[in-house]
Amino acid sequence: MLIREQLPLAPLTTLGVGGPARYFVEARDEAEVIEAVEFARTRQVPLFVLGGGSNVVVADAGFSGLVLKVAIPDVSRSGATWLAGAGVDWDDLVAQTVEANCAGLECLSGIPGTIGGTPVQNVGAYGQDVSETIREVRVLDLRSLETKTFSNADCGFAYRTSIFNTTERDHYVILQVSFVLHEGAQPRVHYPDLQKFFAEHAGELTLADVRSAVREIRHRKAMLIVPGDVDARSVGSFFKNPVLPQPFFEQLAGRLESRGLQLPSYPAADGFRKLPAAWLVEHAGFTKGYTKGAVGISRKHALAIVNRGGASATEIVALKDEIQARVQDRFGVQLVPEPVFVGF
Repeated sequence: MLIREQLPLAPLTTLGVGGPARYFVEARDEAEVIEAVEFARTRQVPLFVLGGGSNVVVADAGFSGLVLKVAIPDVSRSGATWLAGAGVDWDDLVAQTVEANCAGLECLSGIPGTIGGTPVQNVGAYGQDVSETIREVRVLDLRSLETKTFSNADCGFAYRTSIFNTTERDHYVILQVSFVLHEGAQPRVHYPDLQKFFAEHAGELTLADVRSAVREIRHRKAMLIVPGDVDARSVGSFFKNPVLPQPFFEQLAGRLESRGLQLPSYPAADGFRKLPAAWLVEHAGFTKGYTKGAVGISRKHALAIVNRGGASATEIVALKDEIQARVQDRFGVQLVPEPVFVGF
């Protein structure tokens, strides 16, 4: 296992900001993951687990401990069950499942990052959540250094959350994930953007059709990592869509209607309503293409805070804070960031 020192982290993230890691290691199997954790313990330094770098904001000072990049490879399949190491590229796995005519992940095409990050935030897009197909998650318990396997129910999945980023945050390193898909099933085309995309399509849709459409839609919104596209130098959606109790939603909707604004919303669990965070951001004055120094809002999607080139993490966080404060002031709604903040 190679331990590197003072390794720059910005090039390992899609946002492209942040300082170096005091120590850095890339672990390609479970034994190396355990060895890396023991290294951090021996030196009494904090540990941060890095996946594809698509959902992190690294502080300008970097990280004073060990950054562990879990790069466990390999994908295997037995019927409709797929097993993938935490270091496997997520979109590569989706492509393989679509090619094999296994439904369940096609709407999650084009999402950057690795397998290990998907259960943590219960990644979802265009009408699918990864928790719908996860069977088991194999982890390393950082307290006992023993491996464990969690069932889907054990993971406590909810909207963009799991036990891995809430009650058990920083207690486990994800090593492997298994998925149960649906061989020969029809693709899911429930999401409005997809229905609009295929409005004039004649004939039966394939999984490949839906995967291609999702990637095209994401590209139009700069939510697909494309080299040279400055609007894609982001973490994707920076804020989660707020979920409000029905009475609060009705009160807010009524207040906005008196000002001539129609508040969009979608049904959520237990009678709650989900608001599009992008709408709140735009109507708080941060429209697409907004620029403030080296940072700004994507020209294609109001939820993406972008590094226009040479931005610092401090500038990214300052714009985040400004957006949150303005939305809170105008709508009484608190926006919760999606990315993980490292070294702050």
